[in-house]
Amino acid sequence: MIDIHSHILFGLDDGAQTPEDTLSMARQAVSDGIRTIVATPHHKDGTYTNPPERILARCQEVQALVKEQGIDLTILPSMELRVNGSEVEDLKQELILTYNQGQRYILLELPRDHVPRYMESLVFNLQMQGIIPIIPHPERNKEISENINLLYRLVKQGAMAQLTAASVVGKFGKKIQRLSQDMIKHHMVHFIASDAHNTGSRGVILSEAYNELSKRFGADYVDLYCEYAEKVVAGKDCELIPVQKYKKKWFGIF
Repeated sequence: MIDIHSHILFGLDDGAQTPEDTLSMARQAVSDGIRTIVATPHHKDGTYTNPPERILARCQEVQALVKEQGIDLTILPSMELRVNGSEVEDLKQELILTYNQGQRYILLELPRDHVPRYMESLVFNLQMQGIIPIIPHPERNKEISENINLLYRLVKQGAMAQLTAASVVGKFGKKIQRLSQDMIKHHMVHFIASDAHNTGSRGVILSEAYNELSKRFGADYVDLYCEYAEKVVAGKDCELIPVQKYKKKWFGIF
Protein backbone atom coordinates (compact mmCIF):
# COMPACT_ATOMS: atom_id res chain seq x y z
CA MET A 1 0.00 0.00 0.00
CA ILE A 2 0.94 3.63 -0.51
CA ASP A 3 0.03 6.24 2.10
CA ILE A 4 -0.14 9.66 0.41
CA HIS A 5 -0.52 11.79 3.57
CA SER A 6 1.61 11.46 6.70
CA HIS A 7 3.43 13.63 9.21
CA ILE A 8 6.30 11.19 9.69
CA LEU A 9 9.21 13.63 9.37
CA PHE A 10 10.39 14.56 12.86
CA GLY A 11 10.69 18.11 14.09
CA LEU A 12 8.84 19.91 11.30
CA ASP A 13 5.24 20.20 12.51
CA ASP A 14 2.76 18.65 14.96
CA GLY A 15 3.60 15.13 13.80
CA ALA A 16 6.68 13.16 14.82
CA GLN A 17 8.83 15.17 17.20
CA THR A 18 11.97 13.02 17.51
CA PRO A 19 13.83 10.48 15.37
CA GLU A 20 12.47 7.80 17.69
CA ASP A 21 8.91 8.97 16.94
CA THR A 22 9.63 8.74 13.23
CA LEU A 23 11.00 5.21 13.56
CA SER A 24 7.99 4.11 15.60
CA MET A 25 5.65 5.50 12.94
CA ALA A 26 7.67 3.80 10.21
CA ARG A 27 7.45 0.44 11.97
CA GLN A 28 3.71 0.88 12.49
CA ALA A 29 3.24 1.74 8.81
CA VAL A 30 5.11 -1.37 7.67
CA SER A 31 3.10 -3.52 10.11
CA ASP A 32 -0.04 -2.08 8.54
CA GLY A 33 1.06 -3.17 5.09
CA ILE A 34 2.44 0.14 3.82
CA ARG A 35 5.60 0.05 1.74
CA THR A 36 5.65 3.64 0.48
CA ILE A 37 4.66 6.68 2.50
CA VAL A 38 4.55 10.30 1.40
CA ALA A 39 5.78 12.79 3.99
CA THR A 40 3.51 15.85 3.94
CA PRO A 41 4.53 18.38 6.62
CA HIS A 42 2.28 21.38 7.13
CA HIS A 43 3.26 24.50 5.24
CA LYS A 44 1.87 28.04 5.51
CA ASP A 45 -0.91 26.96 7.89
CA GLY A 46 -0.39 29.87 10.26
CA THR A 47 1.83 27.83 12.58
CA TYR A 48 4.36 25.96 10.46
CA THR A 49 6.49 27.01 7.52
CA ASN A 50 8.38 24.26 5.74
CA PRO A 51 9.91 25.29 2.40
CA PRO A 52 10.81 22.56 -0.10
CA GLU A 53 14.53 22.50 0.71
CA ARG A 54 13.86 21.82 4.40
CA ILE A 55 11.45 18.99 3.64
CA LEU A 56 13.75 17.41 1.06
CA ALA A 57 16.72 17.48 3.43
CA ARG A 58 14.75 15.94 6.31
CA CYS A 59 13.21 13.34 3.99
CA GLN A 60 16.68 12.21 2.89
CA GLU A 61 17.81 12.11 6.52
CA VAL A 62 14.80 10.03 7.57
CA GLN A 63 15.14 7.63 4.63
CA ALA A 64 18.74 6.96 5.65
CA LEU A 65 17.66 6.47 9.27
CA VAL A 66 14.91 4.04 8.31
CA LYS A 67 17.28 2.06 6.08
CA GLU A 68 19.87 1.93 8.86
CA GLN A 69 17.27 0.37 11.14
CA GLY A 70 16.34 -2.26 8.54
CA ILE A 71 12.79 -0.93 8.06
CA ASP A 72 11.48 -1.71 4.57
CA LEU A 73 9.78 1.62 3.87
CA THR A 74 10.24 4.14 1.09
CA ILE A 75 9.60 7.75 2.12
CA LEU A 76 8.75 10.28 -0.58
CA PRO A 77 8.59 14.08 -0.23
CA SER A 78 5.64 16.44 -0.52
CA MET A 79 3.88 19.01 1.69
CA GLU A 80 0.42 19.79 3.04
CA LEU A 81 -0.04 23.34 1.80
CA ARG A 82 -2.74 25.51 3.37
CA VAL A 83 -4.64 27.31 0.64
CA ASN A 84 -3.72 31.01 0.58
CA GLY A 85 -4.35 32.27 -2.95
CA SER A 86 -0.69 32.63 -3.94
CA GLU A 87 -0.24 29.05 -5.14
CA VAL A 88 0.15 29.81 -8.85
CA GLU A 89 2.86 32.38 -8.26
CA ASP A 90 4.56 30.18 -5.65
CA LEU A 91 4.65 27.32 -8.15
CA LYS A 92 6.37 29.52 -10.70
CA GLN A 93 8.99 30.45 -8.08
CA GLU A 94 9.41 26.78 -7.05
CA LEU A 95 8.22 27.47 -3.51
CA ILE A 96 5.78 24.54 -3.50
CA LEU A 97 6.78 20.89 -3.23
CA THR A 98 4.66 18.67 -5.45
CA TYR A 99 4.21 14.94 -4.85
CA ASN A 100 7.59 13.26 -5.20
CA GLN A 101 8.73 16.36 -7.13
CA GLY A 102 6.63 15.13 -10.05
CA GLN A 103 5.18 18.56 -10.90
CA ARG A 104 1.70 17.03 -11.23
CA TYR A 105 -0.11 16.93 -7.87
CA ILE A 106 -0.14 19.04 -4.70
CA LEU A 107 -1.85 18.43 -1.35
CA LEU A 108 -3.90 21.59 -0.83
CA GLU A 109 -5.54 21.91 2.58
CA LEU A 110 -8.71 23.94 3.15
CA PRO A 111 -9.33 25.97 6.32
CA ARG A 112 -11.27 23.96 8.88
CA ASP A 113 -14.36 26.14 8.96
CA HIS A 114 -15.00 27.23 5.35
CA VAL A 115 -14.21 26.92 1.67
CA PRO A 116 -12.65 30.09 0.25
CA ARG A 117 -14.86 31.65 -2.42
CA TYR A 118 -11.99 31.68 -4.91
CA MET A 119 -11.36 27.91 -4.70
CA GLU A 120 -13.01 26.97 -7.99
CA SER A 121 -11.04 29.55 -9.94
CA LEU A 122 -7.86 28.48 -8.10
CA VAL A 123 -8.41 24.86 -9.10
CA PHE A 124 -8.82 25.98 -12.71
CA ASN A 125 -5.72 28.20 -12.61
CA LEU A 126 -3.63 25.41 -11.10
CA GLN A 127 -4.71 23.08 -13.89
CA MET A 128 -3.56 25.69 -16.39
CA GLN A 129 -0.12 25.20 -14.81
CA GLY A 130 -0.43 21.42 -15.19
CA ILE A 131 -1.11 20.91 -11.47
CA ILE A 132 -3.97 18.91 -9.93
CA PRO A 133 -4.80 19.80 -6.31
CA ILE A 134 -5.70 17.00 -3.92
CA ILE A 135 -7.92 18.22 -1.07
CA PRO A 136 -7.23 16.35 2.18
CA HIS A 137 -9.92 15.43 4.72
CA PRO A 138 -12.84 17.38 3.17
CA GLU A 139 -15.15 15.44 5.49
CA ARG A 140 -13.73 17.47 8.39
CA ASN A 141 -14.39 20.87 6.79
CA LYS A 142 -17.33 22.56 8.51
CA GLU A 143 -18.84 24.17 5.42
CA ILE A 144 -18.54 21.03 3.30
CA SER A 145 -20.09 18.96 6.10
CA GLU A 146 -23.12 21.27 5.85
CA ASN A 147 -23.18 21.30 2.05
CA ILE A 148 -21.43 18.32 0.49
CA ASN A 149 -21.96 19.74 -3.00
CA LEU A 150 -19.28 22.33 -2.34
CA LEU A 151 -16.87 19.41 -2.72
CA TYR A 152 -18.77 18.22 -5.79
CA ARG A 153 -18.14 21.58 -7.45
CA LEU A 154 -14.41 21.48 -6.72
CA VAL A 155 -14.04 17.93 -8.04
CA LYS A 156 -16.19 18.82 -11.07
CA GLN A 157 -13.72 21.67 -11.67
CA GLY A 158 -10.82 19.21 -11.65
CA ALA A 159 -9.67 18.74 -8.05
CA MET A 160 -9.25 15.36 -6.36
CA ALA A 161 -9.91 14.60 -2.70
CA GLN A 162 -8.63 12.34 0.08
CA LEU A 163 -10.44 10.92 3.10
CA THR A 164 -8.73 10.26 6.41
CA ALA A 165 -8.66 6.58 7.38
CA ALA A 166 -10.00 7.36 10.85
CA SER A 167 -13.06 9.04 9.31
CA VAL A 168 -13.83 5.98 7.20
CA VAL A 169 -13.78 3.61 10.18
CA GLY A 170 -15.82 5.92 12.43
CA LYS A 171 -13.17 7.16 14.86
CA PHE A 172 -14.35 10.76 14.40
CA GLY A 173 -17.98 9.82 14.98
CA LYS A 174 -20.87 8.40 13.00
CA LYS A 175 -21.75 11.72 11.34
CA ILE A 176 -18.34 12.08 9.72
CA GLN A 177 -18.33 8.39 8.82
CA ARG A 178 -21.69 8.73 7.04
CA LEU A 179 -20.49 11.87 5.28
CA SER A 180 -17.38 10.00 4.13
CA GLN A 181 -19.58 7.21 2.77
CA ASP A 182 -21.70 9.70 0.84
CA MET A 183 -18.54 11.19 -0.67
CA ILE A 184 -17.43 7.71 -1.74
CA LYS A 185 -20.83 6.84 -3.22
CA HIS A 186 -20.83 10.00 -5.34
CA HIS A 187 -17.19 9.65 -6.47
CA MET A 188 -16.21 12.91 -4.78
CA VAL A 189 -13.11 11.32 -3.20
CA HIS A 190 -10.27 9.31 -4.71
CA PHE A 191 -7.93 8.33 -1.90
CA ILE A 192 -7.82 7.18 1.69
CA ALA A 193 -4.70 8.12 3.66
CA SER A 194 -3.61 7.86 7.27
CA ASP A 195 -2.80 11.53 7.97
CA ALA A 196 -0.79 9.92 10.77
CA HIS A 197 0.82 12.21 13.35
CA ASN A 198 1.92 9.56 15.87
CA THR A 199 1.43 5.88 16.73
CA GLY A 200 -1.38 6.48 19.21
CA SER A 201 -4.51 8.59 18.79
CA ARG A 202 -3.52 9.57 15.24
CA GLY A 203 -1.71 6.46 14.13
CA VAL A 204 -1.69 4.41 10.94
CA ILE A 205 -4.91 2.45 10.37
CA LEU A 206 -4.96 2.43 6.58
CA SER A 207 -5.55 -1.32 6.25
CA GLU A 208 -8.57 -1.07 8.58
CA ALA A 209 -10.00 1.71 6.43
CA TYR A 210 -9.49 -0.29 3.25
CA ASN A 211 -11.20 -3.28 4.87
CA GLU A 212 -14.17 -1.04 5.70
CA LEU A 213 -14.19 0.31 2.14
CA SER A 214 -14.17 -3.21 0.71
CA LYS A 215 -16.94 -4.36 3.04
CA ARG A 216 -19.26 -1.49 2.18
CA PHE A 217 -18.44 -0.78 -1.46
CA GLY A 218 -16.50 -3.78 -2.78
CA ALA A 219 -12.90 -4.71 -3.47
CA ASP A 220 -12.93 -2.80 -6.76
CA TYR A 221 -12.95 0.48 -4.81
CA VAL A 222 -9.85 -0.56 -2.90
CA ASP A 223 -8.09 -1.45 -6.14
CA LEU A 224 -9.09 1.87 -7.69
CA TYR A 225 -7.93 3.97 -4.74
CA CYS A 226 -4.64 2.08 -4.62
CA GLU A 227 -4.18 2.65 -8.35
CA TYR A 228 -4.78 6.39 -7.93
CA ALA A 229 -2.18 6.54 -5.15
CA GLU A 230 0.38 4.78 -7.34
CA LYS A 231 -0.26 7.21 -10.19
CA VAL A 232 0.04 10.25 -7.95
CA VAL A 233 3.50 9.35 -6.66
CA ALA A 234 4.54 8.48 -10.23
CA GLY A 235 3.20 11.79 -11.56
CA LYS A 236 0.78 10.07 -13.95
CA ASP A 237 -2.78 11.01 -14.90
CA CYS A 238 -5.71 9.36 -13.13
CA GLU A 239 -8.76 8.26 -15.11
CA LEU A 240 -11.59 9.33 -12.82
CA ILE A 241 -15.14 8.08 -12.54
CA PRO A 242 -17.41 11.10 -13.20
CA VAL A 243 -18.38 12.84 -9.97
CA GLN A 244 -22.07 12.85 -9.04
CA LYS A 245 -24.00 15.61 -7.35
CA TYR A 246 -25.51 14.76 -3.98
CA LYS A 247 -29.29 14.90 -3.89
CA LYS A 248 -30.86 14.96 -0.46
CA LYS A 249 -33.46 12.25 0.10
CA TRP A 250 -36.79 13.47 1.39
CA PHE A 251 -39.01 11.19 3.41
CA GLY A 252 -42.65 11.85 4.18
CA ILE A 253 -46.07 10.33 4.62
CA PHE A 254 -48.37 10.44 1.60
